[in-house]
Amino acid sequence: MDQHSLIFRAAKPTFEEGLVFARHLNAVAEGFIQLMYGRRFADIIATAYCHPDHDYSFQNVTFAERDEGIVGMAAGYTAEQHRRSSDQPLKQAPGYSALRRAVVGVLCAPLLRILDTLADGDFYLLSIAVDKELRGEGVGSALIDSIEDRARASGSRRLSLDVSAKNEGARRLYERRGMTVESQWPKRLIIPGLKLLRMTKTL
Repeated sequence: MDQHSLIFRAAKPTFEEGLVFARHLNAVAEGFIQLMYGRRFADIIATAYCHPDHDYSFQNVTFAERDEGIVGMAAGYTAEQHRRSSDQPLKQAPGYSALRRAVVGVLCAPLLRILDTLADGDFYLLSIAVDKELRGEGVGSALIDSIEDRARASGSRRLSLDVSAKNEGARRLYERRGMTVESQWPKRLIIPGLKLLRMTKTL
């Protein structure tokens, strides 16, 4: 793919872009976002996305476009931004179920606590996604370039991310980008086969 045909831009706080973000996020998370928020997950995430100062905010998202269409996205934030983030935009979104999130939270508590282990100076890559028909054409690598630029501009010293242990393709991509496995999460989990690898890279 001609890298020059790609345009990278900051996300805009619109519900329509929020839906694109939500669907990509859920696909990368292997359906976990839908499990957490239910069948209306896309609307809930898209509503929250339009607000600032939380993990799923448009402020943290970069889109890749070709021919004026979104073909990929990356989302990330500093450890300090994560600590200052608020759950209120999600809780106030129509369709949000506190009970559902609480039940899933109990079942997956060891997994959800992983974000609280971000070290000072880390920039966390929450999610990176590329349209299926363009995978393997360099879009993912270009998105990582954009995230690394953002991380350095923020003063972060290290890039970190979590990847499913089953996602060998993504893991190989990150390894080619100089990232190494630092730890495995969680040590114990009620849901079998759900395991994440924390990968890091010094910037």
